[in-house]
Amino acid sequence: MSYQSKLKDPFIDALFEAILLLENEQECYRFFEDICTVAELKSLAQRLAVAKMLDQDCTYTAIAETTGASTATISRVKRSLNYGADGYKLIISRLKQKKIDKGGEG
Repeated sequence: MSYQSKLKDPFIDALFEAILLLENEQECYRFFEDICTVAELKSLAQRLAVAKMLDQDCTYTAIAETTGASTATISRVKRSLNYGADGYKLIISRLKQKKIDKGGEG
């Protein structure tokens, strides 16, 4: 079953097409440092960290202390995990699999 985003438009399509062309972490840093402000990039990274901690059943207090995220941000991420487009779940699953493939713990 394919996913149809409510946000889909030609500009976002072009952005995602560009992101999919990035080949390594260095290229990601170069592109995202140019396209995002420092605050935007840190915010995106923080949300992913919050999602990973929620997936591990960490408490809001532990998440806030570790990531510096507000309870509003934590709640927003949790709502996305529970009722969103499953993007967080998809990437968390792939990150876990990558860790397993490299011989780490799941």
